[in-house]
Amino acid sequence: MRSLWTLSLLITAFLYARPQDPSVISHLEIYDLSTGQRTVVLEEEAHFEAPNWSSDGKYFIINQNGLLYRVTLDGNSKEMIPSGEAQNCNNDHGISPDGSLIALSNNDPVEEAPYGSSRIYTIPITGGIPTLISPKMPSYWHGWAPDGKSVLYVAHRGEDFDIYSKDLDNPKEIRLTSDPGLDDGPEYSPDGRYIYYNSFRSGMMELWRMRPDGSEKEMLTDDAFSNWFPHPSPDGKYLVFISYLEDQGEAHPPMKEVALRLYDLENGNIRTLCSFTGGQGTINVPSWSPDSTKFAFASYEFQQ
Repeated sequence: MRSLWTLSLLITAFLYARPQDPSVISHLEIYDLSTGQRTVVLEEEAHFEAPNWSSDGKYFIINQNGLLYRVTLDGNSKEMIPSGEAQNCNNDHGISPDGSLIALSNNDPVEEAPYGSSRIYTIPITGGIPTLISPKMPSYWHGWAPDGKSVLYVAHRGEDFDIYSKDLDNPKEIRLTSDPGLDDGPEYSPDGRYIYYNSFRSGMMELWRMRPDGSEKEMLTDDAFSNWFPHPSPDGKYLVFISYLEDQGEAHPPMKEVALRLYDLENGNIRTLCSFTGGQGTINVPSWSPDSTKFAFASYEFQQ
């Protein structure tokens, strides 16, 4: 009989790679910190996920049905980004600091992949032939280093999903976490001094940070919620993150009651910004506007 621990890992891999649900209405939204207002940019009777905000502030990137799409700020134009053989992209993708590349995670076709078949590629920002970055599977991209020379990702290499870093031009990957419990969502601070992430190390899913070499691990939240995917603002003042209002253990399922919350990095204060139906796909990836005044996210509702 599989242990509960193993079942938890299998559930996590399934949620990363599952087919997208066509029975929902998806909303691409902007939250404005200065006004507290939400604005719907795009609404479809279809499932899309994980908006990135472009480096020049002019468009978003989302994933839908295994492909990446560029959406204008007003939502009036949506076009597919060519990605060659990477036709089964999941919701882990992001733009390099210099704006020239998109890192993406693609569920590659293999006969057997018990913990997922995702591998990391890069393509030009305008689209094109993918370049393989992480030959081992599964590997799920989550962050660029500030200098654009390396990436952070989550990978299963033995007993657990842990956080790794890897230079783009070096085959060696560096393991940064090894404690029991799922570690996920790693992202560098803008100055490169910290990596923010979420971890089940304490027995609850909480936000953590560590140094780039994996040292000085520090828990930042300690509450009744399941806290995921901390994204530092470009000015280094805040983290925006998603909280499941009911404990989900190590899972981050879709279509749950969630809240987006803001962590003040100067004083540690946390405030709730908004609540809605969401979860997986809402804010898995960096989505701040370049000027740190807004961020993008996806919310959902069931079709009647």
